[in-house]
Amino acid sequence: MYREFYGLREKPFSKTPDPRYLFLSRGHREALARLQYAVEERELALLTGDIGCGKTTISRALMDAMGEACRFCFIFNPRLSPLEFLRVIARSLGIDNPAGAKDELLKQLTETLYLMHAEGRCPVIVVDEAQLIPDRDVFDEIRLLTNYQLDDQNLMSVVLMGQPELRQILADPVHEPLRQRIALHYHLQPLSLDETLEYIDFRLEVAGGTPGLFSPDAVQRIHELSGGVPRKINILATNALLVGYGRDAAWIDASLVEELRDEANLY
Repeated sequence: MYREFYGLREKPFSKTPDPRYLFLSRGHREALARLQYAVEERELALLTGDIGCGKTTISRALMDAMGEACRFCFIFNPRLSPLEFLRVIARSLGIDNPAGAKDELLKQLTETLYLMHAEGRCPVIVVDEAQLIPDRDVFDEIRLLTNYQLDDQNLMSVVLMGQPELRQILADPVHEPLRQRIALHYHLQPLSLDETLEYIDFRLEVAGGTPGLFSPDAVQRIHELSGGVPRKINILATNALLVGYGRDAAWIDASLVEELRDEANLY
């Protein structure tokens, strides 16, 4: 369809968190660098940002950047009991049959973590959508994971990612012990207008196209409608390409984007 019409090899504005399409704005570059440092130092890190700002994509880019020295455990749905949470981690670390009793499970985790340390590998636990954690006890388990350590370093790194309300949740006094262990905090901001232009052109080039397909006024309208949130930019840009293809439009202008305001379901 529109891919051939606009000379694209693949969809440039897909919703999947493909690290190839990670546009490193100033904020994204700093977030990735800070997370790399946290993993290298085996610390607990907190990354927040509005829905669609690119947190999950950054976590995938982090995994690629750290390479084989780290074993990543991604928890995408943290609506778990404390025991379920630990069992998910155990399976991700290669424990085929996690124990049902907590004391046995902790023993299995301890043995695995020391074995991985001896092999020179660092487990990295990434908890996405952490604002959905339903139980204070799960946050306590996350805090207790940082107790796995040697005299000079921790045995794992933990990255908590979530929407801005995660910071409000953690501000509760009951979470003070966990907050004190968070070595790195970063909040990911939406893209500026200039970054939105660079973002759109960057993704077009990665997909095999050429920059400039969207006129400057089209980019400005996309930025206004999306608020600079990458996921919303993707929705608008994809719909604009589809409509442009249907109209044999050689490029995308602001009038075309304006027609998509309601269709993109941004408000």
